[in-house]
Amino acid sequence: MANQLKKSWFLACALGLAIVSCNSGGNTIETDADNAGLALPDGFGALKVADSIGSARHLVVNAKGDVFVKLQRPVNGEGIIMLSDTDGDGRADEQTGFGDYGGTGIFIKDGYLYASSNSEVFRYELDDNGRVVNPNAPDTVVTGLIDRRQHNSKSITLDDAGNIYVNIGAYSNVCQEKDRTFGSPGMQPCPILDSAGGIWQFRADGMRQSYGDGERYATGLRNVVGLDWNQEAGALFVMQHGRDNLHDFYPDLYDPEVGIDLPSEAMYRLNRGADAGWPYVYYDHHQKKNIVNPEYGGDGKQEGGEDVLDPVVAFPGHIAPNALLFYTGDQFPERYKNGAFIAFHGSWNRAPEQQGYMVAFVPFKDGQPSGDWEVFADGFAGADTVAGPGDARHRPCGLAEGPDGSLYVSDSVNGTIFRIVYAGGK
Repeated sequence: MANQLKKSWFLACALGLAIVSCNSGGNTIETDADNAGLALPDGFGALKVADSIGSARHLVVNAKGDVFVKLQRPVNGEGIIMLSDTDGDGRADEQTGFGDYGGTGIFIKDGYLYASSNSEVFRYELDDNGRVVNPNAPDTVVTGLIDRRQHNSKSITLDDAGNIYVNIGAYSNVCQEKDRTFGSPGMQPCPILDSAGGIWQFRADGMRQSYGDGERYATGLRNVVGLDWNQEAGALFVMQHGRDNLHDFYPDLYDPEVGIDLPSEAMYRLNRGADAGWPYVYYDHHQKKNIVNPEYGGDGKQEGGEDVLDPVVAFPGHIAPNALLFYTGDQFPERYKNGAFIAFHGSWNRAPEQQGYMVAFVPFKDGQPSGDWEVFADGFAGADTVAGPGDARHRPCGLAEGPDGSLYVSDSVNGTIFRIVYAGGK
């Protein structure tokens, strides 16, 4: 009987049945009949791993398939939720939690789970099963990071040389003397850049490090929520949230449609010392150049930032890229290998209709983009027209790769965890 079941499983894989995920361990996972409400490319399916766990931000999956989710706000005193699937059907049937702080960042590397609050980064030792050894006594790796509520999420990633990278978002829209105030000029130089508006590098094994111990690795980044280390390139890539209020504050320079679509949400490849230009310039994907911000004398056309980094990919404005993941698994077709998935949280200021609420894909080759970006997973919002972000049923926020190559997506609205699998022919 066991051999017969195994033959049936391989037959399902060969036929490319969309409702089956063919895992290397031989388990068969049936996707939801409606793919959990998502629109996906042919051959892909989706299921809900869990629902209603809290405002889910970033997530990570250990080698055994347990899912760790960082919550923006603790639920019942627990800010990190661990979801386990004990019967192998792909859905969580066991939930535990720990960590009495909210936040965004979470990452697994070299036997440790790293997680961030809005001002600190903690480290938990993992056992041989990928479970936290002592959830009540983490090491404090980084402390004392600035938190002034605006753009305060401390997203994290690690490289292969023992370094941890932490986003410290700017507590400002565009470094005006009076933030988000019509007519207020930009400060020159921008004092915020001393302690925010960039990526800081610390040692992953250091204890209680702060600004004096770490290094400002890159600057000129208004806010980065999605970041990942690209193994092929050996480099850090980040997704920046662009500024707001171009048309609102400067209607004589920007039409409403332009203000909706600009500035670009941008992907940058960062090297040590890189400057992406905030707050002095923004990137315009139509003109394909950095434009001087009007708070600093720009007119919507004046090019600026001679020494400023250009993005490697530019997306429409205000759709909030909240996660970046380079896919290294073998489950998906070859074209996805080493490519970038981006979770867009969706807009709040693209009236009359909000956009985003999707997962996009950018093909990569040799550590660089090799084609145009495309929508990979859509339908999270649950409606064709979204007037405001509160109308969206789900908002993608985090991405993680499972040990079998599945793609996990977190939702910050209802705390849903989606799992996307592939069962079609390669």
